Amino acid sequence: MRAALFPLDGPLRFLLLSSFLIPLGSFMVLPFMSVFLHERLGMGLGTVGVVLAVASLVQFSGGIVGGALADRIGLRRTMLWALIIRTAGFVGLLLALRWPQLAVGALVLTCCGAALYLPANKAYLVHGVDDERRPTFLSAGNAALNAGMAVGPLVAGPFVLSSPGWLFVSVTALFILVTVGHARLPAAAGARESGGQSAGQGLLAGVAALPFAANALAFYLYFHFQHFLAVYAVERASSTFYSLVLLLCFTVVIVVQPLASGLIRRMPYATALAIGFAGLAAGLAVLAIGTRPALLAGGALITLGDIVLFLKNDLEALHRSPRSDAVVFGQQRLAAGLGACASGVLGGQVYGLTEQAGNTGWFWLLAAAQCVLLPLPLLALRERPARHPTRMMTTTKEH
Repeated sequence: MRAALFPLDGPLRFLLLSSFLIPLGSFMVLPFMSVFLHERLGMGLGTVGVVLAVASLVQFSGGIVGGALADRIGLRRTMLWALIIRTAGFVGLLLALRWPQLAVGALVLTCCGAALYLPANKAYLVHGVDDERRPTFLSAGNAALNAGMAVGPLVAGPFVLSSPGWLFVSVTALFILVTVGHARLPAAAGARESGGQSAGQGLLAGVAALPFAANALAFYLYFHFQHFLAVYAVERASSTFYSLVLLLCFTVVIVVQPLASGLIRRMPYATALAIGFAGLAAGLAVLAIGTRPALLAGGALITLGDIVLFLKNDLEALHRSPRSDAVVFGQQRLAAGLGACASGVLGGQVYGLTEQAGNTGWFWLLAAAQCVLLPLPLLALRERPARHPTRMMTTTKEH
């Protein structure tokens, strides 16, 4: 892993640092938005749920627009505009302390910025990197992102309700600094200049069907854990123990994925799908036990499964699609958004039914069964992967 990553030039070092700082700032605020909107601004929980569902859908599925924009105006300019939009959103949250009606628009604005940023960020990170090193670079970016997501709530938790003004000011200042740094990145590192050969194509043109469908299904199943573990874990343990489970999951991603990235790259796609969905199935089934050790073990197994699935799906999509890296990452984000949204809508209904029946453990067993049954139709989408000439040319360049 070290040999694949180093030596890193200045722009890539800054980009990996930003991959930590941006989620650090975001997760100082976003995980607490339900509490902030309900307790501080007085919104009803039903309204809060709708707002957060819309925000999540925008943040994930809007990535396809971010990829297309990067294909048209370039990677650096897209990241810069995305950060400007996101910074404006945090300014809006600060102003919402005085004018609460601004809160919803500000939250959606931050999610729009996130949707635009991530495809361009990933494409910039792997541009000019050969196939053997791409998994390591993507894994390093994912590790930095998960580290920021883990640290952010720990830093901000004591201040969300007691001193939200200072918290929003601090996050806004952090995003201003990161934005200024992105303005100094060399545009030459972008994979495609404005008006590239695929800039006029449709958003879904050239989509790799199997990685797209597998990504949507993986996020649908994974977000059963993401959406509903809090309710399940807090009533059986405590909010502190729930935070410990999340910290374990983030740590597994940070440590394991970069180390396993080469193995995942070499793994046949069918094998990776089988291992990944089996990990999700095992972890979800273990959660049904409901004890504290089961919550920790289930979270770890689910995380190991998603490490394989999410990375391999991105690598396969890059390999199979003739589109630019940014567009491919945007298409994969759309798949993730559709899966996460479906999980929230359908999973919420099922969880409610099992709660009424008095045994929410059945929710996790039903989710585990879906991990076994739902991947089977993906076999119909099997296709022979072909290396596209345009992709080969973009991956032989050096930074």
